[in-house]
Amino acid sequence: MAVDPPPFYCPIESAIHPDAEEVERRALAWIDRSGLCRSEGERARHAGTRSAEFYARFAPHADPDRLWIAACWVYWGFAFDDARCDEGPFAADPAAFATMAFSVQRALEAPGRLHCADSYAAAVHEIGELFRTAAGPVQNRRFQHAHRAWLTGVQWQIGNRATSRMPDLDDYLSMRLLAAGGGPTYAMLEIANNIDVPDREMDSPAVRALTEMAMMVASLDNDHHSHIRETGRRQTQQNIVNVLVAHHRYSPHQAVDEAIALRDAVLERFLGLRDRVLPRASSPLRHYLTDLGHGIRGNIEWALRAPRYHSPDGVAATSRARIPAQTDTSHWTGTPRTSRQDPRRLPSIAWWWNELAF
Repeated sequence: MAVDPPPFYCPIESAIHPDAEEVERRALAWIDRSGLCRSEGERARHAGTRSAEFYARFAPHADPDRLWIAACWVYWGFAFDDARCDEGPFAADPAAFATMAFSVQRALEAPGRLHCADSYAAAVHEIGELFRTAAGPVQNRRFQHAHRAWLTGVQWQIGNRATSRMPDLDDYLSMRLLAAGGGPTYAMLEIANNIDVPDREMDSPAVRALTEMAMMVASLDNDHHSHIRETGRRQTQQNIVNVLVAHHRYSPHQAVDEAIALRDAVLERFLGLRDRVLPRASSPLRHYLTDLGHGIRGNIEWALRAPRYHSPDGVAATSRARIPAQTDTSHWTGTPRTSRQDPRRLPSIAWWWNELAF
């Protein structure tokens, strides 16, 4: 059953990079050269993800010469997700997906010249080379590790699909934290912004929790955005709404309300913990934590207008409009909802509410 996206609680200011349209032009030119588009229809669907706008909202103060590379990966990531994760021969075959996906991962990691017969591997190898030119080894290592974790999460999701298993709520949140792709998306913030957060800060329990919470909020928001699209295309039914219906016997309406309330509780904890960490953070960490928030807000604003979620074929129905700075106020609410599910009783995320060292 499809459910329209509800108003979003998100007391974070809207922001977008002033060069978003030029970043889009450069990234789409790369898509045209990449070999990923076998037809005009595929090219239109790739463009319909509006990936440059997406990342321009995550990193509104980034270096444009790094931002466009990050946008290329987002275009690549959506194309890979559609062709290899949600549809096609790998989407219900965990063994075949593992062989393919970790070949793609190795193509990202391997420096220098590399022959790739797979167009997705060749394209992500080129992105990896661009990242190695634009950023240092620490930023690249962090991105590569997050990328590997994403593919691991997708394999978990495909394994569930292959065995018709609907995970319970805690398992679902653990899987979604990885499979939604938030890890590599947020890891690119250091590359796009040309910052290097010290290990002692990035690896601290508080910053790890803040990163995971930003990933979780965005992934649960995407569950609401994608529910209509994936139901219409008969794709995976692994979605927070369906998990709550299956395991807690909620009606679809009750499940939507409960999913929103759980998401709002995570966002409230994120905002409170970030306020505690920011005064003691280094300049690179302050930039990173601020952009975690930009990513939460920007992900919502992008999805509210992206053809990927609002057109059956993912293609814009009209000519390309200018990117608006922010969306209509009707999409927002100033009040978080209260959850029946206490997130502190969910083992995989309960630690976010501990007294976390920084």
